[in-house]
This record gives sequence, C-alpha cells and structure tokens, in this order.
Amino acid sequence: MRNLIVISSILISLLLFSSCKRNHYKVNTSSTHVSINIKRLEKDLFSIDPEKIMDSVPVLKDRYDDFLQLFSYVIRTGSINDSSFSDMLVRFCTDKLNNEVYAYTMKIFPGLDQIEKDLEGAFSHYKHYFPDRNIPSVYSCITGFNYSIIAGDSVLGISLDRYLGADCEYYPELGIYSYISARMTPENVVPDCMYGWADSEWEYDSTGYASDNVLAHLIHQGKLKYFEKCMLPDITDEILFGFTQEQMNFCRNNELQMWQYLIEHDLIFSTDQFEIRKLTGEAPFTAYFTKESPGRAAMWLGFRIVENYMMKTSGITLEDLMNEKNLQEILENARYNPK
Repeated sequence: MRNLIVISSILISLLLFSSCKRNHYKVNTSSTHVSINIKRLEKDLFSIDPEKIMDSVPVLKDRYDDFLQLFSYVIRTGSINDSSFSDMLVRFCTDKLNNEVYAYTMKIFPGLDQIEKDLEGAFSHYKHYFPDRNIPSVYSCITGFNYSIIAGDSVLGISLDRYLGADCEYYPELGIYSYISARMTPENVVPDCMYGWADSEWEYDSTGYASDNVLAHLIHQGKLKYFEKCMLPDITDEILFGFTQEQMNFCRNNELQMWQYLIEHDLIFSTDQFEIRKLTGEAPFTAYFTKESPGRAAMWLGFRIVENYMMKTSGITLEDLMNEKNLQEILENARYNPK
C-alpha cells in the first residue's frame, strides 16, 4: 500500500509538472484547414518578352487584381489605370539591376511550397481564433528592396528580394545595416507575413488608444507579437523578436531591470516621440539600456505584459485582446511583476 501511495504521488507530480509546462499557445486546428496558393508576380513580369509587356497589362490586371495596384504604388509606378503605367512597368522589368535581383531571387526561391505550407498552418490558427474573418490572397514579387510585406484589404504580398539571406551582397551595397539584414532571411518570411497581416488589421493609428505614449506603443507591439506567437506556436523567441541568442538572453535576464528603468525615469507615460523611437525603433541596441541589449528591447516588455494579461485574465479571447483600447486595464490586470 505504501508503494502504491508513493507511485500515485509521483504520477500526480508528473501530471502537475506536465500541466505547468504545457504550451498554452497550442490549439487544435484540425477543423480549420486553409489552402494557400501563392501567385508569383515576379515570375510573370520577368518572363514576359519586354516588347509584349504593354499588351500583357490587361492579363496582369485580371490575374493580380487589387494586389497589382498595391505593387504599383510600392515600386512608384502610380495608378495601374494611368496611360503611363505600361511604360513605367517596362522600365522596371528591363532594369539591369532588377533582372539581376530576379535571377538571384529565383536561386533562393525556385519554389514556395514550404512557405505555402507554413502559411496554411498559420492561417489555420487565424481561422481558429477569428472564424468570421477572411483569409487573404497571397502573392510574391520583387520590389527593388522597397518593402518586405505588403498588406491590404484581403491581400498579402511578399517581397522576396527582402529575404535573400543575411549575407546577400546587395544589402550592404544598399546601406542596409547588418542588424537589420540579419532578419532578412527565408525563415523570417512567414513570421513577417503574420506580423504584417496583424499590423494591417489592427493599425496603431486606428486603434483609438487614449494616449500616444510609451505604454501604448509597448502594449500595441506586445499585442502584435502575441498574435504572431498564437499563429505560429512553435516559433522560437529569437525569430519572433528578431534577436540573437545573446540578445534574447539579455532580455530574459534583465527584464526586471529594464522595467524598473522605465518606471524610475518616468518613461512609461512619456509622449515624447524621440523617447518612443529610442525604445521601439530600429537600432543596433536600445540606448536607454546597454550595448548588450537589442534594439527594440522594450518590445519584449510589451509582449510580456500582454502575455501575463492573457494568462491571468479569464474569458478573454485573442480578438478581445486585439480590440482592447483600455491599456491601463491591460497593465493592471496583467499584474506584471518581473523577477
């Protein structure tokens, strides 16, 4: 009997431990299958005989619909209905550098099967959390390195020339800093798609937050990253935040110190745009902390606040979170107390 009690106690302990370690981002999406078929605009554009591009514009308009207009704005060729559009598109497609980049892109992305598969998984999670929302049509393109993700009403575009690898020869020539190009890799395509989609669905300027301050930016970024994690539950923190292993360790080990710094220096409710940019903008490190910190380190704090809020507040759905405007309520209910 004593042995039975001991074994039972061990089993209970293991079950409790397993429950504590369970990934709460994991959900059952078996009933929400999504099909993604990426239409490759770059292939259609650069495989056309330049002399036939003008005649092909009506076909491109029909095949690419609203995305062609978004693409045109990104490459600065204006309205696709303007008489000058065809001429400007010919210039884009016959540009020597653009053709070199297209060839380079085709070596890195000869097919997009894995990206399609990963997006299907991510958008299956999206459909699970937001059953009434539509899944966007997905396109690929090259934009002359202008944009990474192009998101609009029901469309999502991937600018593949922004994901050619951290060591891509074009990036330093364009003046792209290494701490940015480190994230311009194929493995970041799908995470960036989900972040970009969330950012277009819940734009900061249309959220209706009471104040435009540091807290608003931290929690808004935290919401977007939490959304991204829900769509990609197996994503590593390093890919999620775009940090190196060392930078991620810095954030984990200095979470309390970073939070205390913001409080002690009255930065939480600061509306100074310069201070907001220093905390949330692209940079090799966060100047308020140390050179060992990553740029945008404060985004980690925003994510941790949101994660605490979702774990400690019952009955809150992901859609509730994304639509919540009362940031003070999120902060209070998160009972955020880093150790």
